Amino acid sequence: MVMLRRTAITTVVCLLSLTSIVFVARLYRRDNPSASTWVPPFSAQRVQPCPDTLDWLLPLDLTYPIKYARRDIIVKPASDAKRLTVTKLPAPLFPDFQSIDLTDKANLRLEHCEDPLLLHVPEPPAGPVDASHIIFGISTTIARLDDSIPSLLRWLPNTRAKLFVIAIEDDDVPEESKDRYHPADPKATSDLQNRMHTLGLDVTIVPPLSRHHFFSQRYFSLVRVMYEHRQPTTQWISLIDDDTFFLSMPSLLETLSRFDPQQQFYVGALSEDWWSVTRYGMMAFGGAGVFLSIALAEIVNSKYAVCQERSHTSAGDIRLRECISWYTRTKLTNLLDLHQIDLHNDLSGIYESGRLPLSLHHWKGGGPDGKGYPLHTMHLVADICGDCFLQRWQFGNDMLLTNGFSIAIYPGAGVKALDLDMVEETWDHPSKVEGSVNENGVDHSLGPVRPRLELGKDKVQYRLLDSTLANGSVRQWYSKAGVDGDHDSVLELVWMRAAETTAAARER
Repeated sequence: MVMLRRTAITTVVCLLSLTSIVFVARLYRRDNPSASTWVPPFSAQRVQPCPDTLDWLLPLDLTYPIKYARRDIIVKPASDAKRLTVTKLPAPLFPDFQSIDLTDKANLRLEHCEDPLLLHVPEPPAGPVDASHIIFGISTTIARLDDSIPSLLRWLPNTRAKLFVIAIEDDDVPEESKDRYHPADPKATSDLQNRMHTLGLDVTIVPPLSRHHFFSQRYFSLVRVMYEHRQPTTQWISLIDDDTFFLSMPSLLETLSRFDPQQQFYVGALSEDWWSVTRYGMMAFGGAGVFLSIALAEIVNSKYAVCQERSHTSAGDIRLRECISWYTRTKLTNLLDLHQIDLHNDLSGIYESGRLPLSLHHWKGGGPDGKGYPLHTMHLVADICGDCFLQRWQFGNDMLLTNGFSIAIYPGAGVKALDLDMVEETWDHPSKVEGSVNENGVDHSLGPVRPRLELGKDKVQYRLLDSTLANGSVRQWYSKAGVDGDHDSVLELVWMRAAETTAAARER
């Protein structure tokens, strides 16, 4: 079995001195220890012989024949296991590729199977998650709220946290209209709310407080809605977007527990893009998640009417920041693990960094293929191994698994040529801020960074194609398109808990 090291080296992330703006926000990041030595591999007894069918590949719409390899991974919680920046194992993860063709099932037979790999992971928190002291709020449309259910189901149910949603049909109204939106249909709203309740989501959908509110005003009015629905136990209200994704509710609760909610706290994150910070200010950018302590929420609510009247911005998170700055001396507490994601194109560097973010945003679209990053599917493996999502394991000298996102192979010098404490700069370069020493635009947030590698030459990347949860196990398929006449390649991982391997074997 893989025994993770009991000792760790603390990774200190340095914030570069940024002379173009005085940085008044307080910075917090949860540091991950690094692994500096190899961990001996351990294999478990094979759950079953090589399967004689691969029917679970049929829904993937693959073009056959393909090059295929698979491995079972059994995880077992251990009290001394730590989530490291990277865990190194000397043995290969997969057996050799073989060519398979599901259109020719008569000749389908797997020739290469390895015994399951046993990994120790940190023990999950004891008992159910209790977030009853937090109220979340979203301003959106009925259609976008419906579309957000799969992602909300990954982090909100069974936490006792409440969600209030200000929902409209749309805001596509004539400029001369006195109304600023089309109201949602009452029956459609009621049906959606009831359906979300049956899924374990404690959600209340309400109309805007005024027919004359623009989006920024509707967003800001979430403070009033949530504050008026507070309970004696409420400590925090949180404004989020419909595509804000929290990766670990226990980690979020642990982070918030560091702050006294009876004091005035304005908690959030700056944009990763320094140009956006210089343009919009030292504020909590809304998509990363904004948290107001109940003490601060009381003041903002008391100034609700005057702030709505005084502010003229079209952005809701700016309106909130203005109100806080006008009537309090509270400054932003900047959490580096909350992520607005104002970067574009290929975000592999962020996902492959080995860090466990508290939140991610702007995942529904973008990416190199324009299809976005389906976090509700990528995150399924967390049901098996907790905070192992996006955790990195190195196999041999050249393979790096980022769980739930990619498997990367580094030809030539291999992984040892990489500084894995630095984030690969895979995204499009942000707009430059003249006169700023923050030359790459992300030193204050993601830095330090290392140069982008050339795909297909310096880095061969298998991206997560799909993932499913069934029979107590999670299947992941990572794929790479063939080039120059070569077949497409698929790598399959099946994740199981140690206590459930026997049952999984009977089902498969």
